[in-house]
Amino acid sequence: MKYTFHIHHYFLFGWYGYPKEEMVYRWRKNSVEAADQKSWRLYQFDFMGLRNTSEIVKTSAGDYVVMTIYFDLSRRMGYFTIQTYIPCILTVVLSWVSFWIKKDATPARTALGITTVLTMTTLSTIARKSLPRVSYVTAMDLFVTVCFLFVFAALMEYATLNYYSSCRKPNCAKKKKSNYSVLDMRPPPTVIPLNNSMYWQEFEDTCVYECLDGKDCQSFFCCYEECKSGSWRKGRIHIDISELDSYSRVFFPTSFLLFNLVYWVGYLYL
Repeated sequence: MKYTFHIHHYFLFGWYGYPKEEMVYRWRKNSVEAADQKSWRLYQFDFMGLRNTSEIVKTSAGDYVVMTIYFDLSRRMGYFTIQTYIPCILTVVLSWVSFWIKKDATPARTALGITTVLTMTTLSTIARKSLPRVSYVTAMDLFVTVCFLFVFAALMEYATLNYYSSCRKPNCAKKKKSNYSVLDMRPPPTVIPLNNSMYWQEFEDTCVYECLDGKDCQSFFCCYEECKSGSWRKGRIHIDISELDSYSRVFFPTSFLLFNLVYWVGYLYL
């Protein structure tokens, strides 16, 4: 990956008709000077200075003296900060708004997530058009790509939350009820009225036991309250999926802040 904050332009002077045994080129002292910067201006760069060198190029035909003059330029960040960096940062922050929207508001959170993803795609295309087409990854490509991943991860966070929140406790009372035969002389299970319906206490306890045994819980996520305890948790990490938004409110801003800290320190000072 290449950082394009400092740029070097150079000119080569030499004559391949005569090797160094026949002709030698040398710089005179103070022979390279730049005009007063008040008379010219570079809109995208700041002129940092110039330097000149002499070297010998060895070829199969002989050794030749080549003189080189380097122009050191520094790219101005104002244009790219306004056009690319600030919009990308604001788009990432906007994607975090969904963490404060109720999980039942599916249209609002989905629309916000898709909009921010499409916005980042547009910003990435515009940023790339303003730079030369190169095969390596530039610093701006890295920043835009990480911002896109943050926005996409925010959308996937709600997809995960919505999927696991739809998990409900299975009703296995009817399945268990068929196991009782007519010849069974044991007293019938306890029946209590609840909202004008019959609630089979013993069958429901059996379902809860199966849940705690790990038969109805999905991987590391807890589908309902009874799964928060029991032998099934041994050797597993418990993540309360209902608190995923609360986790994201802390994880996303913190990780994005750390990325910006590392990025700008490495980009400007290293």
